[in-house]
Amino acid sequence: MLAGIARLAIARPRRIVAVAALLLIGAAALGIPAASSLSAGGFLDPRSESARASAMLANTFHQGDMDLVVLVESPSGAATGAARAVGIEITRELAAAPFVSTVISPFDAARSAPGTLSSDGKSAMIIAAIEGDENTAPKRARTLADRLPRGNDGVEVQAGGSALVYSEITRQTEKDLIRMEAIAIPLSFLALVWVFGGLFAAALPVAVGGFAVLGSLAVLRAMAMVTDVSIFALNVAVALGFALAVDYTLLIISRYREELAGGETRDQALVRTMTTAGRTVLFSAMTVALSLVGMALFPMYFLKSFAYAGVAVVAFAAFAAVAIAPAAIVLAGDRLDALNIRRLVRSVLGRADPPTPKVNHTAWYRMAKFVMRQAIPLGLTFTALLLMLGAPFLHVKWGYPDDRVLPTSSSVRAVNDKVRTDFGLDSNTAVKIVVPDTTGLSETELETYAGQLSRVPDVTAVSAPTGTFVGGERKGPPSAPAGRTATSAFLTVESGAPLYTPASEIQLDRLHAVALPGQASALFTGTAQTNRDSVQGITSRLPVVLGFIAVVTLILLFLLTGSVVLPIKAVLLNVLSLTAAFGALVWVFQDGHLWAAGTTSTGTLAVNVPVLMFCIAFGLSMDYEVFLLSRIREYWIASPRTSSDNDESIALGIESTGRVVTAAALLMTISFAALIFTGVSFMRMFAVGLTIAVLADATVVRMLLVPAFMHVLGKLNWWSPAPLARWHRSVSSSTAGAHRAQRSQLSGRR
Repeated sequence: MLAGIARLAIARPRRIVAVAALLLIGAAALGIPAASSLSAGGFLDPRSESARASAMLANTFHQGDMDLVVLVESPSGAATGAARAVGIEITRELAAAPFVSTVISPFDAARSAPGTLSSDGKSAMIIAAIEGDENTAPKRARTLADRLPRGNDGVEVQAGGSALVYSEITRQTEKDLIRMEAIAIPLSFLALVWVFGGLFAAALPVAVGGFAVLGSLAVLRAMAMVTDVSIFALNVAVALGFALAVDYTLLIISRYREELAGGETRDQALVRTMTTAGRTVLFSAMTVALSLVGMALFPMYFLKSFAYAGVAVVAFAAFAAVAIAPAAIVLAGDRLDALNIRRLVRSVLGRADPPTPKVNHTAWYRMAKFVMRQAIPLGLTFTALLLMLGAPFLHVKWGYPDDRVLPTSSSVRAVNDKVRTDFGLDSNTAVKIVVPDTTGLSETELETYAGQLSRVPDVTAVSAPTGTFVGGERKGPPSAPAGRTATSAFLTVESGAPLYTPASEIQLDRLHAVALPGQASALFTGTAQTNRDSVQGITSRLPVVLGFIAVVTLILLFLLTGSVVLPIKAVLLNVLSLTAAFGALVWVFQDGHLWAAGTTSTGTLAVNVPVLMFCIAFGLSMDYEVFLLSRIREYWIASPRTSSDNDESIALGIESTGRVVTAAALLMTISFAALIFTGVSFMRMFAVGLTIAVLADATVVRMLLVPAFMHVLGKLNWWSPAPLARWHRSVSSSTAGAHRAQRSQLSGRR
């Protein structure tokens, strides 16, 4: 198949490039507006207890799960004068809005609640519960906030709340995407010019990356028409698209140049490149894609979205690398190496071109030989180093992301910070309890239940049960429908326990332990319960996801190498390569070292981020593993296959791929490091972790630990059970025979 693609590129290069250009235009038209169709949420398991309780609050009681918080501030006091007039006007507007279920305001006696005036009396807080889900509620809140009365006479009006946090995250992500492209694309192109040597060769991976990115954006927008998709998948689609495009194109061009240098004609070199490097690209793409598919097994659409984006971008990058890049190489001809910047710089400096290093005399070869001579001490030392760097992850604490993911310059973040510090009422710590079926429960029994909840330590207040109707009389808020008997109820527990602390966890357990009379049951929601459900939703499925990724990796690497030992070694070393990154996440972002990399340390990590980072980083680690093992195997198959040939194959494989892997890692790091400048803290966390993981894998693991471990294993590297070995040899022999026939046919036409 790959040889056929190469021959088609040789015969019809212009048609292939023209079709690719049309596909690119279509993908751009569909994909560029994708951000407007995506959501900033998706962290919650939709089948969890908290999700079911929230859905019932919204559908049955018309209680919005997200709120809009408006602060009215005045140096002369918020409860009198001009501030009071503004507050009354805002309260009326919010109460009249069709998608606002309830309003709490100190400016209306019927809607007042304790804690809505700041401790100094200069600020007042109006809370409006917004109906709708993670897509509609933020848009409604933004519409309301934009038309709020502006302050005057020293009165200042600011809007915040959870609904606006989601809206602000969407805005921030769109800004970050533009900033990331402005940083990553120019820097990557400059690095590509130096690595590839010529301007045309450097432009090819940029074109492949653009095709992959726009194609994946089109897929995300199409997916958003039928299901929820997270807006954060955009950032990863862009970064991963350019990173993989560089990896795959660099591998293909490097192998093409190597074949030309070995005396092949251009056509022969292209066919040989596609049947070797092209095969490696497809194996790598399958490995990376299937690692990312694992995220689709989680229930949160935040993680599912990265599976959609990741698989799409890998598929488009691999397709462009094996189908479009060969045609571009044919069209380029001698121009592939035109405008060689390195040669130009040497000419300006009056330096001669460096001599081509002899085989077995490059630094990569000598380094591999040195590592294998000191395999045991070096292997143990660097293994211990990675484990030590990963040690902070042992005390990780999980927390649900809140407004503090936004930069401190955000006005929405400023409002929520003020609520936390100056007000006695914080909706984030409240626990809402829904009783789905009140059949058989009297009003007195529900009030007794509320009284028992109020006696739990750190509970500051419990609302009267809302939604139960006795004898046709309405009991509940004015918005409750009259004239019927309700079958469910809810109440709110105000908590003084700080979130994400042992006190909060103990309190939640004690609230659950308070039993309703009879057979009635309760559903809990609120930030504390949501966080618990999120962690449970991840950890309960983690063994299945990790098992899936491991099995897929083992199978694909066996198909590539014919060994059952090398796949196991690859999985273990890939996991080891991630330890430093996971330790860094906790040390920097949870513990707050290095100023938390410019973010606000909450003492917790969002559980979704390490899982996301693991799946992506593991796939990318396998990317480099496939590059390296495919070359080592080529040399091993061509050798007499003695123990010394094992070491020689390892050294030659590292010599052949060392520059490619290092350059690819450098360029991939530029793509991911550009995400560090994002304003949303958990995406910055993801970028830092992924950058460390890629660098650690391409240097310490791929160039040091792999040769050390493979030297110690010796010929055992290539062992597999006899039946599997025979089957793999038959497949490899068939493929090799087909390759020889294709090359002979091409040579005959020449």
